[in-house]
Amino acid sequence: MIFYFSATGNSKYVAERLLKVTGGEMISISTCMKTGHSAFMAVHGESVGVVLPVYFWGLPDIAEKFLKKLKLTVPQGTYLYFVATYGTTPGASGAFAARLLGAKGLSFSACFSVKMPDTWTPLFDLSNPDKVAAQNAAAEEQVSFAIEKVSKRMTGDFMQKKAPYLIAKVFARPAYEFARQTFHFTVTADCVSCGLCAEKCPVQAIELRDRKPVWVKKKCTLCLGCLHRCPKFAIQYGSHTEKHGQYQNPYTKV
Repeated sequence: MIFYFSATGNSKYVAERLLKVTGGEMISISTCMKTGHSAFMAVHGESVGVVLPVYFWGLPDIAEKFLKKLKLTVPQGTYLYFVATYGTTPGASGAFAARLLGAKGLSFSACFSVKMPDTWTPLFDLSNPDKVAAQNAAAEEQVSFAIEKVSKRMTGDFMQKKAPYLIAKVFARPAYEFARQTFHFTVTADCVSCGLCAEKCPVQAIELRDRKPVWVKKKCTLCLGCLHRCPKFAIQYGSHTEKHGQYQNPYTKV
């Protein structure tokens, strides 16, 4: 059993790779939040994984809300692990996830991190396909490392380049709350009214009105899935994303 959230495919790809070794099922956090499904039971001998992207040194808001609602029943001795996919640093994502599960009396047996292309294009440039391909190629070693450890049920904190929990909570998370305000998004004249952004938004923050996307919530989870998946690249965030390109993981479908 692997719980995952993924807007552009990085975390989904890692979860799919892990599933080939662990077996079980992949559970989309986006789908769970839309349907209200929050109770799960692991069977004896089954490993349970949580695979999430890092947002502002922590977790996506949708993932935090899901982990708070999660009712997970596991047999004693269940191997429970966490994998963070990140662009610059996994921050304190492992600590945030551990605290949320700790409130339920659960703890991770192991934690991992995988460096992949950073999809926060208000800052990072993904317009060079060769550079992006090289980043994905380099990630394979870290994915394989996590797979090997999980397959052997090895315990420990294997995350690299972490940041202190207190600094993340005090400085990075307030910045995330500001950044996820939807007034930052704009739509260009290239929009063809396909509705994909509204259909795929994991928190239903977008509606099509007069055939154009409108953000109907003050905040979203800031996955930028609408920007990266738009077939005409008509959705922008701030003033820099247009020159920084779009991204979807080439090895999976979102």
